[in-house]
Amino acid sequence: MNAVEVESITKIFRSSIKQEGLWGSLKSVVHREYKHYTAVNDVSFTVPQGQLLGLLGANGAGKTTLLKMLSGLLVPSSGHANVLGYIPWRRKHDFLHRFSLVMGQRNQLWWDLPAADSFLLNKEIYGLEHNSFVKWRDELAERLDVADKLHVQLRRLSLGERMKCELIGALLHKPEVIFLDEPTIGLDVVAQHSLREFIHQYNRDFNTTVILTSHYMDDIEALCERVLLIDEGSLLFDGELEELSKEFSAEKVLQLDFFKPINEKDIKEFGIVTECSPERAVLRINAENTPTITAKILSEYPVADLTITAVPIEEIVRKIFVKNS
Repeated sequence: MNAVEVESITKIFRSSIKQEGLWGSLKSVVHREYKHYTAVNDVSFTVPQGQLLGLLGANGAGKTTLLKMLSGLLVPSSGHANVLGYIPWRRKHDFLHRFSLVMGQRNQLWWDLPAADSFLLNKEIYGLEHNSFVKWRDELAERLDVADKLHVQLRRLSLGERMKCELIGALLHKPEVIFLDEPTIGLDVVAQHSLREFIHQYNRDFNTTVILTSHYMDDIEALCERVLLIDEGSLLFDGELEELSKEFSAEKVLQLDFFKPINEKDIKEFGIVTECSPERAVLRINAENTPTITAKILSEYPVADLTITAVPIEEIVRKIFVKNS
């Protein structure tokens, strides 16, 4: 059974164009010109019940617009979508009680109140029985390790703690489908890991359908077996993460900071040098040889700091786009 079905969905935005100055303002009153921007372009896919799907793409690729249509916040310009048997933008009462949308850059909880107070409002909105609500709220807080933060003013919490409280608020009514839009954006490494672990375990425990958007490859690799790759509103890839990783994750990016100046020619043997100054270098190295290469560099050069990251998602998008063009 499919929890989400999307068929040829497209969203085109229209914005007015105004020339500079007073004359431009007067002219736009009499004759307004518009430009059109296609945010999502003829996208189709289905998501089985219980699947944790990754929606991957660079900033501005159309991921958030797609989630807003699936949650009913936007009406598509064309195409169809079905979530749990409902057309999302009709905003039926029953549908609103069966899904949640969490946006990493937007707060649903009240900024000046403790999260516990906002949760009470959610309890009334969803008509939750008090004892069941309290038990479930406390269980979620324990799972996310914020039980001692629920009565602290939201503005006084760290970004990671606020994000965990946002998740609790979204899960109080036990939704069957969860849309997570960049849930780890801006978080430190520890907070990112904690949220990923929770999302993964929650999906396994309750067979909840989750669509997760991110431009961090680490999020997708930690959580999703299947991934959709979107670029400029178009769907470029729909398949197993392993297939994507094999083809486009053969390299790692190695950033090195040195105590003393070094020459570019000294480090060329380790990989492709993409950036180099006397005290900093960035290399592309073979992912399989990462332990060997880093160990040798640390033993032979005055390394002050070393960072290993995945190839930027923008490059993965470009490679797939070239392949499919």
